Amino acid sequence: MWRPLLAVVSGILLAGPTHESKPQSIEGVWQAVQWSVTAPSPRITPIPAPRANLTILTATHYSRVEVHAEGARPTLSNPASASAEELRAAWGPLVSEAGSYEVTGNVITLRPIVAKNPDGMVSGAFTSHTFRLQGDTLWVTPQRSQHGPASSPATIKLVRVE
Repeated sequence: MWRPLLAVVSGILLAGPTHESKPQSIEGVWQAVQWSVTAPSPRITPIPAPRANLTILTATHYSRVEVHAEGARPTLSNPASASAEELRAAWGPLVSEAGSYEVTGNVITLRPIVAKNPDGMVSGAFTSHTFRLQGDTLWVTPQRSQHGPASSPATIKLVRVE
């Protein structure tokens, strides 16, 4: 009586799971840790901690916020009375946008819905990037936008933080 049951259990254990493994996904929360360029002169630049950037990818939407500044941005005691120079120093380095995306092969195309830069919100705005995913590391390289091919694109290395 127990021998047929033992044979079935042994067969299941030896065969392992019958479901296929799920392919890796770009969905998650990512932080850029390095960027590299090949032209005009090759260089790799680590992004020092604390890294002031975050990209969130859901099944069909994304959001990204980045600060492109060396060191801390100045605080504004009163934004209403700040000079244009003070406003540029505080808010100029901030990049933010959110929208939808689609993936075709190894290309991700972002379509902003809202962006700090008004050019990102014009009708037909998009950016396409090639990407490579290995474990919890994602590399993206801009390829083109509504303005045409990217010139001297940087490859951004991101790591999954969630």
